[in-house]
Amino acid sequence: MLKRILPIVLGAAAATVLAQMPPLEAPLPRPDAEGQKPRAVAMLAPYRYDDILWENDRTAHRIYGKALEAAEPPSSSGIDAWGKNVRWPYMDRQLKTGSQHAYHGEGLDFYDVNTTRGAGGLGIWQDNKLWVSRNWKSHEILKNGPDVAAFKVDYAPWPVDVDRKAWETRTFTLPLGTNFTRMVSTIGSDKPDPLIVGIGITKRKGPNGSGVFTKDLGAGRVSYWEPTDPVKGTMGIALMVDPKSLLEVRQDAENYLVMVKVEPGKPFVYYMGAAWDKGLDFHDRASWEKYVREQKPDFDPRKQ
Repeated sequence: MLKRILPIVLGAAAATVLAQMPPLEAPLPRPDAEGQKPRAVAMLAPYRYDDILWENDRTAHRIYGKALEAAEPPSSSGIDAWGKNVRWPYMDRQLKTGSQHAYHGEGLDFYDVNTTRGAGGLGIWQDNKLWVSRNWKSHEILKNGPDVAAFKVDYAPWPVDVDRKAWETRTFTLPLGTNFTRMVSTIGSDKPDPLIVGIGITKRKGPNGSGVFTKDLGAGRVSYWEPTDPVKGTMGIALMVDPKSLLEVRQDAENYLVMVKVEPGKPFVYYMGAAWDKGLDFHDRASWEKYVREQKPDFDPRKQ
């Protein structure tokens, strides 16, 4: 009976997704009533090489600390995206199981960042190459919910080719009710010339092809619907940049790259969004891309 009523109650696509969730392993104990309330959170995970975790009722992410560079070299300053299918925070409890790549009933980490830019990491484009920082050097949690998660990180100076250095401070803000994290980045340099910043999304190649990458240069938006993992599903990733600063969209060996022109020392804004097709909100590429098109980003760095 349940299988027959699911398409009526949830819609056929959602019912199919629920019927094809990854195998359940060692279910996480469900939090109490207070813990099940939707909340935006940002926190340091010192038990896991200083990952910084942030999530809301729709999406979940992390970036990696310096400690991981020694434990899992070369590590990466890219951005990780987790699938989630609950409205409450789960990343901390999932990570503490030691098997975050398995499905314990609330979501899972299967988006492989490795040395790529992941979901919205950046670098400096020079001499036909992307020059990237190491993992974050220092951090400050600005707001740990309940309505907004916000934090700031600093990246130590890194070489840009052989004749320049760059460094960065970036603020991440994720309110409830959205799949998009707003980032305000200020990149410094030991030279005053403008920088070309490449903001990346990891390219994939799987048994089901390379996924679908779409771009709307006039709106400053790109979206990538990854090739489907037959067990764990599909991640959709999107970036939004100010069209006035957008130069082009191109690729390197690992990433789709949105190129923007940046003045050293002047903050700029971009947005990164992610969704899991086995989550609660988007179950196909069309619905994800429609959501991306409907966004109304604010690129004024003075606004929080």
